[in-house]
Amino acid sequence: MSMNVALRLFLLVGALAVFAMVIRKIRKSEMQSSDSVFWLLFAGSFVLFAVLPDIAFVLSDLFGFDAPSNFIFIYAIAILLIKLFSLSAEVARLRQKLVALTQEIALREKR
Repeated sequence: MSMNVALRLFLLVGALAVFAMVIRKIRKSEMQSSDSVFWLLFAGSFVLFAVLPDIAFVLSDLFGFDAPSNFIFIYAIAILLIKLFSLSAEVARLRQKLVALTQEIALREKR
């Protein structure tokens, strides 16, 4: 059993595109190192699935998926949902901090 060649090429091209975008953002200092590490590891996992498709087969069998491609799509969705949740929590924290700083500045200006 082998993984579809089109899926493997899609994974490689997608991973290379992510690598290129992350490197460009790092060079322009537009991305924090923690975010760049996440995206590089995420893209690296797709390279791993494309180069060693047996990993996707083993994991899809282990978790009960009918096909490795289904596992890869669910894997990507799950990882991105986790990242989205962490970013939402960070936005909420920053929003609270912004409100507190705005209130502090308003109090200082009123004096």
